[in-house]
Amino acid sequence: MREFARALKFVLFSISAGLIQILSFTLLNELCHLPYWISYLVALVLSVLWNFTLNRKFTFRSANNVPVAMAKVAAYYAVFTPLSTLLGQWLTDSLGWNEYLVTGINMVLNFVTEFLYQRFVVFGKSIDSAVQKEAETSSSSENNI
Repeated sequence: MREFARALKFVLFSISAGLIQILSFTLLNELCHLPYWISYLVALVLSVLWNFTLNRKFTFRSANNVPVAMAKVAAYYAVFTPLSTLLGQWLTDSLGWNEYLVTGINMVLNFVTEFLYQRFVVFGKSIDSAVQKEAETSSSSENNI
């Protein structure tokens, strides 16, 4: 049941990150008329920062070292970003696919692979450690009274 709740939270936060990504992509693509890859990269970075922050605190409730966790997420995106950007650029420029269809496909691929990566690699050993830390802090402060 706990894992279902965790997956549901991840879905909800990912939806909010997806909204940030598609809105920022739309603004950059339609109003600024930037190339696909620039619009996509900026939108992706904004959504990643939002999603990482919320999921670390509320979904995985991790008290692990934030810079280390961010470095692990950066490693994931060091692979995902170039691949998805190049694929998106090729699909839109060479094959004439719609930018929003390609962005949607990339978002779904990102959602599935990022959940698995964060669940098992980034936060795997530190899941719920923030809750345990709070309980220990609360217990020790009660003993000091």
